[in-house]
Amino acid sequence: MTTHAPTQAVRTLMAGLIDYAGLFPPASLDMQPTVETFARDRMGEHEWILGRLICPATRLEELSEHAAMLMPGTFATSGYRERADAGEPWRVSVIADTELDECLDAMAAFNDRHEREMNGLAVADALEIKTPDTDAVERVVDRVPDEVFPFCEVPVDGDSRGLIAAMAGSALAAKIRTGGVEASMMPTCEQVAVFVHACAAADVPFKATAGLHHPVRGDYRLTYDLDSDVGTMHGFLNVFIAAALARGQRLDVDSLVPILEERDASVFTFADDGVGWRDLSVDLVMLAKVRETFALSFGSCSFSEPVDDLKSLGLL
Repeated sequence: MTTHAPTQAVRTLMAGLIDYAGLFPPASLDMQPTVETFARDRMGEHEWILGRLICPATRLEELSEHAAMLMPGTFATSGYRERADAGEPWRVSVIADTELDECLDAMAAFNDRHEREMNGLAVADALEIKTPDTDAVERVVDRVPDEVFPFCEVPVDGDSRGLIAAMAGSALAAKIRTGGVEASMMPTCEQVAVFVHACAAADVPFKATAGLHHPVRGDYRLTYDLDSDVGTMHGFLNVFIAAALARGQRLDVDSLVPILEERDASVFTFADDGVGWRDLSVDLVMLAKVRETFALSFGSCSFSEPVDDLKSLGLL
């Protein structure tokens, strides 16, 4: 496999884009291999693509137990020496798998423990929570402290626009579930387009989760089992380039759908001055702004799979 130096457009698009969710299906790893993989990838060639580690609130203590010695910091034996990871503190995005107040208490305890170097440096600074209605959105606004960045997961099988509009003007981001281990869990391109357009119109940032292991839309195995069913999965280049064009070109829903439906990797272009799809493009300044303030990240239970696919396309 030939290794390529990524263009500036690839670097801008992919920087910190992938949040590692090894604990979740279809990988469903135990905690120890999850934290070891995250620590290794933080020190690897493509660490600049890696964002947060994703962990349920009810497993934060387990995360501390298994990961403390892999986190940055110092520890005392006969003296002080560096830990295995000498970089910036780990950033953790917490899945709200229990009551909101219990999640916030668990995050506060985790942060208090890991603000000290001897315990390993880490910060749980994002919370991902399902918000099926506007009342749930309002509870997040009222109860989540300023130091935590909340991602409100909205259902896409109805009209997501009202919930996203309710987030406008607040310090909230939206979250879309873009796949799963069954074909029925994949939203349509129209549903994703409505979500992205609504976020752009309301100036609400977003992240995606699940089903985005591959750069370009296509038919893939839904799990890692050898007898896994095959289904059509969204591509992360489709989703995030569509988001860049939604902001940069002010595209409507109907114009976003073909980008999300695209299966030909060759029509996505990455130059040193911008990124594009067919005859539409945005420059690097807009792309950087989109990534920083709008299209923030996606969760994947594999980091190596999307990276390897980008290598296969000659983009890394």
